Amino acid sequence: MDPTIEDGATVLFQGDSITDAGRGALDPENLGTGYAMMAASWFSAAFPEKRVSFLNRGISGNRVVDLENRWEHDCIDLKPNWVSIMIGINDTWRAFDSGNPTSTEAYEAAYRTILTRTRDALGAQLILIEPFVLPFPEDRIAWRSDLDPRIRVVRALADEFDALLVPLDGILNAAAEKRPPSFWAPDGVHPTPAGHALIAQSWLRAVKALA
Repeated sequence: MDPTIEDGATVLFQGDSITDAGRGALDPENLGTGYAMMAASWFSAAFPEKRVSFLNRGISGNRVVDLENRWEHDCIDLKPNWVSIMIGINDTWRAFDSGNPTSTEAYEAAYRTILTRTRDALGAQLILIEPFVLPFPEDRIAWRSDLDPRIRVVRALADEFDALLVPLDGILNAAAEKRPPSFWAPDGVHPTPAGHALIAQSWLRAVKALA
């Protein structure tokens, strides 16, 4: 198997707490303990000759506007060859826990700005990971009406920008038919180690590094 990611590439993971996964802001080389670290470690062990470098700049609590505001420093300046993004669940969550919504239109506009800047400034390849929610606790079910349009936006943007798409919402919800949702994410959002591993596997399959 020949992965899509080329020799000597730099891969940047971007997103919110799911990507952050406790990486800490003081060590720029820290990948955290979640899917980004797992995917990078597996890739590096399987393809050491490729000498691919991995960076993580996920920040807990971020929404898409936060990525937009820090994109120059936390993406463009790093000059990655590949940019992997998972963002959107906090745009939904804030609508339910603090009455601070992000419209689907605003979400799409900010996301498109990020992708356009990345393409124009770097010519980087893109990997878009769908935001997701699992139906546990039960109040998460009501989030679908807000999150589903964002997922459709991510799918459309992946097509528009010729990005690789990780259809994560469907993957995790299908997994929740085999084991309860809490096995994968005890609050419906933040993955367990098994949940992070499933995300990492899905990411690796998207870049053709895992069958």
